[in-house]
Amino acid sequence: MLPEATPVRMRISRSVSSADAQVGENVDFETLDDVKVGGYVVIPSGSVAIATITDAVSKKRMARGGQLSMNIDYVRLPTGGKLPLRGVQDAKGGGHTGAMTGGMVATAIVFWPAAPFFLFMHGKDVTIPKGHEVTVYTNTDYQLPSVTAAIPTAAATPAPVAPAQRPLSGSPLTNADVLKLKGAGLSDQFIIDKIKASPANYHLDVDDLVELKKAGIPETIIDAMIQASQR
Repeated sequence: MLPEATPVRMRISRSVSSADAQVGENVDFETLDDVKVGGYVVIPSGSVAIATITDAVSKKRMARGGQLSMNIDYVRLPTGGKLPLRGVQDAKGGGHTGAMTGGMVATAIVFWPAAPFFLFMHGKDVTIPKGHEVTVYTNTDYQLPSVTAAIPTAAATPAPVAPAQRPLSGSPLTNADVLKLKGAGLSDQFIIDKIKASPANYHLDVDDLVELKKAGIPETIIDAMIQASQR
């Protein structure tokens, strides 16, 4: 299990400024490290995380600076799921935002519930430059998928291994040898097995096949001779 409050380092994928940001707009982040449990990578480096802008006010006259806040929502997992994130490690104590002064709120990006962290100011607008790095935390325990369930059944069962073919032995059989075996009264299956186990030196042109058929050689034996000649 990946426990709640596991840190996740990430960076913002584009610059965002209070001068033109819109409330409800999504902002992409990219994770910087593999987050693992044992040897299992739960959140790969380069995973996409999504934040939502919740407050965006451009700079105003009378020295009033801009405001920019956003919630970090979730990170996409390789399984297709979404793992919720938050901006602070300990979300139980409360008072994080309440402890911030009005000036801090006006100049901070806020991952709710979160304390402020340093941002860059451009004039009096709040600007978060592309590539700015932050550390957020998982907002719930995450139970890893069963490893065995992820392995296809076919992969878990070894593929059958074909038995090794016995090497051919003895002198090559000829048409005359097959005729001799048949004339001795040996069974068709015995002759076929002998053909399969012996090197081949058959003549199997059309006239040869006709002669074999006239001599009473069944097609099953002739077929075995053809296959043996193709080895």
